[in-house]
Amino acid sequence: MARVVVDVMLKPEILDPQGQAVQRALPRLGFEGIADVRQGKRFELEVAGPVDDAALARIHEMAETFLANTVIEDFIVKVESVKVESEKAESEKAGEPK
Repeated sequence: MARVVVDVMLKPEILDPQGQAVQRALPRLGFEGIADVRQGKRFELEVAGPVDDAALARIHEMAETFLANTVIEDFIVKVESVKVESEKAESEKAGEPK
């Protein structure tokens, strides 16, 4: 099984009121030196089977038609590795979340 991540962000020319609210709050909370904040969405898709060109094309189509509003948002599709079963078992023994 593989994980494919779709990151969706507002296009640079689109106003991001949530990002601006976070940016204004940071200095009040003691976090200085942040010039800009943009908020986005992250979708993690667990894919059954291989992530070949056909699967990536289908996920790209899904992102373009369902996950992102391409009039105001850009998106990036990328494949991430998934922990192997032995790593999962060790992290569970150590008390880490699954």
